[in-house]
Amino acid sequence: MIETFIWLLGYQFVGEVLARSLGLPVPGAVIGMLLLFITLVLRQELPAALRHNVPTLMTHMSLLFIPAGVGILAFWPLLSAHPLAMAAVLLLATLSTFLVTLLAMKWLSQPRRTQP
Repeated sequence: MIETFIWLLGYQFVGEVLARSLGLPVPGAVIGMLLLFITLVLRQELPAALRHNVPTLMTHMSLLFIPAGVGILAFWPLLSAHPLAMAAVLLLATLSTFLVTLLAMKWLSQPRRTQP
């Protein structure tokens, strides 16, 4: 399990360093996830630590919603002052997430061509 945390936190740390040092408008965790994804695609296999421990960690993903809930409560006056903007942002974010997921699944489900 420690090796799994080293993988995940290491990539998050690298993403945070890149985001802050380059002044990117993307959260470091997202950059770290992208770097981890690229690493796994290039390796073409999952390390044993990730294969065995990530499913266990995913059962606790609901904990990730706690900071979002706190943020909603903390900024409720600002959010409630702009209901149409919030509705538009939520709709656009949801639709773009569906679209990106659809395109990624379509691309990933295509049969791979092997070189002769």
